[in-house]
Amino acid sequence: MIKKSIFLLLLIVSFTNCSTNNNSTVSESSPNAMYFPPTNGSETWETQSISSLGWNQNAVQPLLDYLLLKNTKSFIILVNGKIVMENYFNGHTATSLWKWNSAGKTLTSTVTGIAEQEGYINTNNKVSNYIGTGWTSAPLAKENLITCKNLLKMDSGLDDTLGDDVAPSNLQYMADAGTRWAYHNVYVKLQDVIEQATGQTWNNYFNTKLRDKIGMSSSGFWYIGTGANLGLRIYFSNSRSMARFGLLALNNGNWNGTQVINSAYLNQATTSSQNINLSYGYLWWLNGKSSYRLPQTQLQFNGSLIASGANDMYMALGKDDQKIYVVPSKKMVVIRMGDAADSANLALSTFDEVLWQKINALYQ
Repeated sequence: MIKKSIFLLLLIVSFTNCSTNNNSTVSESSPNAMYFPPTNGSETWETQSISSLGWNQNAVQPLLDYLLLKNTKSFIILVNGKIVMENYFNGHTATSLWKWNSAGKTLTSTVTGIAEQEGYINTNNKVSNYIGTGWTSAPLAKENLITCKNLLKMDSGLDDTLGDDVAPSNLQYMADAGTRWAYHNVYVKLQDVIEQATGQTWNNYFNTKLRDKIGMSSSGFWYIGTGANLGLRIYFSNSRSMARFGLLALNNGNWNGTQVINSAYLNQATTSSQNINLSYGYLWWLNGKSSYRLPQTQLQFNGSLIASGANDMYMALGKDDQKIYVVPSKKMVVIRMGDAADSANLALSTFDEVLWQKINALYQ
């Protein structure tokens, strides 16, 4: 049962046609201690109230109204691993599955790091070491310039204007690897690299090395495209599975004492990976940098990706506004899943800026 200490929050939420999951317990531990939900299949997750954090209760309703207005299906805020807000809208529930879209790139980044720490791959090696030559239509000398790390950094030099298909005929040379940043679906070849290097299917390696280690729901699944959609690899899960992954990232790859992914790799993944787009790591977006580039353009913009967001925030961003925001300075993870807030949105939109203004109002 929901404890009385969060009754007021639930009362407010009830007026917005959204529901809050009740498999939660009010925290009895220190409010500053990092909490990890169990990984044994239990959906129990400790909560803490808005009032216990000293946050502004009056800012909750405007945030919920905005989320509902902007086609949100689920929204979660964790602080120190505990649930502060968990809201579902328009029939979506805690068990509903939804697509991560490109926010799932960070899953591939993380599993790549795990495969490297286990000695299966070296990200400095060329991709063709693992999947053979001819995986692109680039001249062999140019293809051999492309390392696994180039796929992580999005600077493979392959033509990004040809769509998501990753058949060799659609992976064409445009520039030498490392000289041009462009948001490209070719990163999915890392999943092929891992399959070849480990001798396991991507699903099996992902499930055993990441999903199950942090208790993500076993109902989650990968959609693997075929034909013209060969390059699509989209993960579907419930919202709490996304929150668990964000919590792992917040804790430098450590889950309740178990180092799932080494902290050195995760630190590299959430640091500028090249000097062309400072706001991009290893398939993670980075806030607080002096400039950024966006998908489908070679334009450079000055300033931070999300001006109202914390400078140390890093993000998994997916089409139609799938979001994982990780804010180390506030020990916070924020999850948003749903349909596009406005029209069809790619990785970033004005929704992020306004959303963070309303989140900031909770504690400023």
